[in-house]
Amino acid sequence: MGKETGSLQRRGFWRNAQSLWQGMALTFRHMLQARRRRAPLDIADPNYFAHQTGLVTLKYPYETLPVPENGRYRLHNEIDDCIVCDLCAKICPVDCITIESVKATEDIGETSDGTKKRLFAPMFDIDLAKCCYCGLCTTVCPTDCLTMTKVYDFPEVDIKNMIYHFTDLSPEQAEEKKRLWADQQEAVAKAKAEALKAGQQKKP
Repeated sequence: MGKETGSLQRRGFWRNAQSLWQGMALTFRHMLQARRRRAPLDIADPNYFAHQTGLVTLKYPYETLPVPENGRYRLHNEIDDCIVCDLCAKICPVDCITIESVKATEDIGETSDGTKKRLFAPMFDIDLAKCCYCGLCTTVCPTDCLTMTKVYDFPEVDIKNMIYHFTDLSPEQAEEKKRLWADQQEAVAKAKAEALKAGQQKKP
């Protein structure tokens, strides 16, 4: 019984030593191969999986892999091209887009594709903490002002900083535009009332 126990212990010792030696040999082989660096290739590159040896990790964030062109990342709104049509907010499945509009009383120009602008956007907020990155808002945008950038890493300590503000007016300017629109509507209503009264007086 004692001889069998000793034999088992010796075999176990040599198996452990052999396993340890194999592990160390593998580790040293990888360390030697790590002298060569892996090129940061796009995942769509045909040679992406060809690198079987060498250092495969990157010094993030100083080095990054190229991101696919059709990826879904952080949203951006080019407010100068926005006509404040509200389609993006309506189609958003998680209601992460909040828009407020003010009608313009003057000519405010055109977008880059020639679309006439008639509304200001005193509020255009996108809460990326809620966003599910479905891309539906970019699909329905008629002027292609809402796009997804290549920025995929934008952590924040405060979740409120995940709300991105896009607007073409300051709060003071927004109040001024609202007042001008209200004054214009009041003037139009007054002119209609006077015209109606004058028409009634002309009748026999």
